[in-house]
Amino acid sequence: MSIEWNKYRAAGFYDELIQDSGVPRQAATALCQYLSSLSDSDLRERKQAAELAIQVMGITFTVYGEGTNIDRAWPFDIIPRIISKAEWDRTEAGLTQRVTALNMFINDLYHEQRVIKAGIFPIELLKDSQNFRPQCVGIKPPLKIWAHICGSDLVRDKDGTLYVLEDNLRVPSGVSYMLENRSVMKRVFPELFENQNIMPVDDYPSKLFDMLASISPRPLDYPQVVVLTPGIYNSAYFEHSYLAQNMGAELVEGSDLMVGDNDCVYMKDIQGLKRVDVIYRRIDDLFLDPEEFDSTSMLGVRGLMRAWRKGNVALANAPGAGVADDKVVYSYLPDIIKYYLNEDPIIPNVETYRCIEPKQCQHVLANLDQLVVKPANESGGYGMLIGPHSSKSEREQFAERIQQNPRNYIAQPTLTLSTAPTFCDAKVEPRHLDLRPFILQSDTTYVTMGGLTRVALRKHSLVVNSSQGGGSKDTWIIHLEDK
Repeated sequence: MSIEWNKYRAAGFYDELIQDSGVPRQAATALCQYLSSLSDSDLRERKQAAELAIQVMGITFTVYGEGTNIDRAWPFDIIPRIISKAEWDRTEAGLTQRVTALNMFINDLYHEQRVIKAGIFPIELLKDSQNFRPQCVGIKPPLKIWAHICGSDLVRDKDGTLYVLEDNLRVPSGVSYMLENRSVMKRVFPELFENQNIMPVDDYPSKLFDMLASISPRPLDYPQVVVLTPGIYNSAYFEHSYLAQNMGAELVEGSDLMVGDNDCVYMKDIQGLKRVDVIYRRIDDLFLDPEEFDSTSMLGVRGLMRAWRKGNVALANAPGAGVADDKVVYSYLPDIIKYYLNEDPIIPNVETYRCIEPKQCQHVLANLDQLVVKPANESGGYGMLIGPHSSKSEREQFAERIQQNPRNYIAQPTLTLSTAPTFCDAKVEPRHLDLRPFILQSDTTYVTMGGLTRVALRKHSLVVNSSQGGGSKDTWIIHLEDK
């Protein structure tokens, strides 16, 4: 047998598929039995078939470096990550709770600011926020929802506890890769989908369209929805194109849109102008409207904020939603959930030290070799210090940055991220991973069945980002039948 699970060990880590004893976890039993029945050549053929499918399907991502943009095939592992439906039900409830509180928090900040008056959230943090938009104060988006699409990153520690590591509320990406991972797995292992109760994910594009349609200013059965992209050179352009196509929406750039004298948004069409109801925007706030933000922006639409403010077009995610996409704000989420919902968080935060608080900052500076330090608004794993893997000079540089701008940094313990069996160099070895589910919120809330599992393909690495050597796996939520 090619894979002998009783010899597989992820010493000191929680493994998503295999218990310490070498016995598969209940939800993974059928998969592990099947993989054990395959020969080495069978596994290699399946891996090659997956790589070929990715090339044929054109699944790529873009890496930026040294002035060049390189399109690469999506790195994919053929052994899926498995979670039981019973565990996922609780996770889904926790994510719904979290996004509900986040939207209430964002709406409050742009209106009454009750959370500040109640002493729950310091006004100093709001004043220094990079993503608070004064232009949005007083605006009332439909249903008081600002973050319609959220991608929250989840990690599991060595004791099996699932934590929220961060929330992505500006232009969260990755859902197209979640969908394409499933398509590849169905091509490579069709027999596994016949005999297991794997919960589907392919309803996401229709759920996304329904959510966007629900915030349309015009009560139409099929409002005009467009996906606003910065263009083909953006690293997530594959996803922009994929989602537009699968929703039946138009993919547009800023130059394809205009705001008329009536403050409505129109798409330029070969037949003339066509009114736009909803814009799923995939460009940052500051490039959205040169009239109100960056006057040099060539990516946005002049007058767009005017049209949105008057309720003539809906924007998802709403400008200003990024005020809650801040790692310092993240540290207040348990208190924010308690304040708005009078509930304890279902999914806990990772313990977080705020460098803006002097005592906590002293602790961080004294323990840089043991902590992970993150800037408040970076993404993609950039700008971080992973203390145990850092050099003395790197820690000295970070200490200086923290002291110069403590508001911009938080620190967390180095988690022993869970692992999963991964097919690397013709061997199956444990690799660390995380999970990004996607949550849609308007008049209802929808959580994907699983999400994008990102895996650190390099041995001992904790960095899962594809731009830094990471890859991904399909995520199976398995519904076990009661016996």
